[in-house]
Amino acid sequence: MQTITADTIAGAMTYQEYKDLADRLFAQGKTTGENQSQAYIDYTRIAIQRMRKWDKIAKVSERMVEKVKKLPPQIWLIITEAWCGDAGQNIPYIYKLAEFNPNIQVRLILRDENLDIMDAHLTNGARSIPKLVALSPGLQREFFTWGPKPQYLIEKQKAFKNNPDGKSFQEYIEEVHFWYAKDKNQTLEKEMEACFENAFGI
Repeated sequence: MQTITADTIAGAMTYQEYKDLADRLFAQGKTTGENQSQAYIDYTRIAIQRMRKWDKIAKVSERMVEKVKKLPPQIWLIITEAWCGDAGQNIPYIYKLAEFNPNIQVRLILRDENLDIMDAHLTNGARSIPKLVALSPGLQREFFTWGPKPQYLIEKQKAFKNNPDGKSFQEYIEEVHFWYAKDKNQTLEKEMEACFENAFGI
């Protein structure tokens, strides 16, 4: 928690700046982070496409809009990288959610440039992204965290790693993204609602 400072927030990107960075790097045949392989550049292209799609079609339920409007002022700091498939699927909805409350400030930082912050917010010991950290405006309190993906997919990933059962990694990834397309952020919405309930009783 002490790793996140006022300088962290001041130097963080807006969602638009993050998207612009991803677009700019991809146009140069690059991506964010240390891994500049062709595979990661391809992942970046797909993540950019998914962000554009969800920016257009992601829907927030009326029930959730009312809950978000009741939230106290806070900063939503998202740890991410442009190549991250789960980031492409989840960040657009999180940002759309925050837009309903002018007292929520969304900022994004890159994982590989902020490993001290990442290492304070591991998932099952791994530097999994995206990770959302909700903070009080003065950074004295961490209200809640979410990420790197809906719990169903965390369990699915764990099961695949333990026993692929003849399935290739590519087949597994395709199943994950098919699930995202079918789920339409509904599970993410429920999990965010649970975060609000636990942190604020809302």
